[in-house]
Amino acid sequence: MAIPGFGEIAEQLRRSTVLIRTGGRGSGSGVIWTGDGVIVTNAHVARSERLRVELWDGRDFEATVTSRDPRRDLAALRIEARGLPAATPADSSRLRPGELAIAIGNPMGFVGALTTGVIHSAGPIRGAGSTEWVQASVRLAPGNSGGPLADARGRVIGINTMVAGRVALAIPSNAVSAFLSAGSSSESWLGVTVYPVQVPRKGSKVLGLVLLEVQPGSPAARASLMPGDILLGTEAEPFKFIDDLSNAMKGRGSLLLRLEFLRGDYAKIRRVTVQLGELSAGRGAVAA
Repeated sequence: MAIPGFGEIAEQLRRSTVLIRTGGRGSGSGVIWTGDGVIVTNAHVARSERLRVELWDGRDFEATVTSRDPRRDLAALRIEARGLPAATPADSSRLRPGELAIAIGNPMGFVGALTTGVIHSAGPIRGAGSTEWVQASVRLAPGNSGGPLADARGRVIGINTMVAGRVALAIPSNAVSAFLSAGSSSESWLGVTVYPVQVPRKGSKVLGLVLLEVQPGSPAARASLMPGDILLGTEAEPFKFIDDLSNAMKGRGSLLLRLEFLRGDYAKIRRVTVQLGELSAGRGAVAA
């Protein structure tokens, strides 16, 4: 069934979506949150000290990271511009399964690409902790991260972040509003991108967090952790939920974290001590 005004809705979303370039480390997407230059994206997109933001009309700006929450994978940027076409956020707590979902982003270099689907659910993922997600059947690809997930009226209901199986996961718009109100997180910084997997262990399967990326110069890199390593837990207890790593990192200042992990051989558990530090201004990391 055709949606009245869908073309105009899609065009407005495209104008509220930006391309974020990360100084040679690829690109991602972002959402113009206010007309005076505040842009929201994922923390794992804003991981470079040098960021450029390109608007729908081709204008290009240097961006400053003003706040970041590595645990929730959110970052706020600011550019020196006024009168921008800001997105309209919706109340994500009112979402219902079956509603139309629209995603805009810049996947694989295709600027302003649009994909549609339906909302599967909004809330925590079963067996994956208490973190809330908007789950939708929209097709995402590298470059979509940080872009808007919107409803049929073009109102932003989430920030696209990753894919779990065949379902896209977006950070709810209400969580984005709370992040912007609270500012930067003071949690310690590890400097990794993780993805949950099931690991066979002694006749059963346990949760593991595979390292997709280890940021150069990060505490994880200094501890010799490598992409492909699978974190199983701390020395005190195994990970049971995705949130457990972030919870283990809570605290201010310098912390020591003793981690258990696998590298290649599933039969041998390795251990490493990581010296954590607070994420300094201008440096990026993803939710880990």
